[in-house]
Amino acid sequence: MTATAEFNIHTIDTGFGGVQFDAAYLIVEARRGALIDCGTSLSVPQMLAAVQAAGLVPAQIEWLILTHVHLDHAGGAGALLQHLPNAQVLAHPRGAPHLIDPTRLIAGAAAVYGEAEMARSYGVIEPVPAERVVEAADGHTVMLGERALRTIDTPGHARHHLCVWDARSRSWFTGDTFGLSYRQLDSARGAFILPTSSPVQFEPEAMLQSITRLMDAAPEAMYLTHYGRVASPAPLAQAMGEQIHAMTEIALGCAQRPDRHRCMV
Repeated sequence: MTATAEFNIHTIDTGFGGVQFDAAYLIVEARRGALIDCGTSLSVPQMLAAVQAAGLVPAQIEWLILTHVHLDHAGGAGALLQHLPNAQVLAHPRGAPHLIDPTRLIAGAAAVYGEAEMARSYGVIEPVPAERVVEAADGHTVMLGERALRTIDTPGHARHHLCVWDARSRSWFTGDTFGLSYRQLDSARGAFILPTSSPVQFEPEAMLQSITRLMDAAPEAMYLTHYGRVASPAPLAQAMGEQIHAMTEIALGCAQRPDRHRCMV
């Protein structure tokens, strides 16, 4: 676990996908904690170890905020909550029902990966008790002590995606909205970033609008699920915008061709 000491933000490697591939975050304020995303059910030991390393006990975690319900972000929510007696889950209104009843999430992932790979990568997906779920409409704010955490609706990667604004650090917790930027690809030129364009809900125009909305807050940093903190986000936002436009142009230009898959390579 790494920490931004000035703002009590802790980066947690969930272990999903390998080293420094999938991050969750712990914000500590006034002896209280808020987790943002949680990885899979196999990530529960790492999440609890991070809480302990930050000097808290599980009962001091008040919020588990989920950017969206894809399994690498929220698959472990039900299992983790069994260890967090006082935590509530904050989720997008479109995603919350799938936490309470994950049947469709499980079926969809199993159809793609197969049951054996599902068990290996994601473990058991437990439902979240309905009484512990709070739906976060656009602009919803929760308090961690005196620290406000505000959520906004950010479609593009998924229609049930939200991002979290922490005014104290002037940072966004972006889930998959602000792309992928793995630390292994950093260079002397800085961070390398790619937009998330995975099916089935990738919507280029919505993603561009969401990125613009994030940048309108003049953030000093972004905390990505994949992976970690990136500073000076303005040039990264510009790079992603250019990539999204280029990807869209290529895809639309090849859409009607019989060799469209080869055309897009």
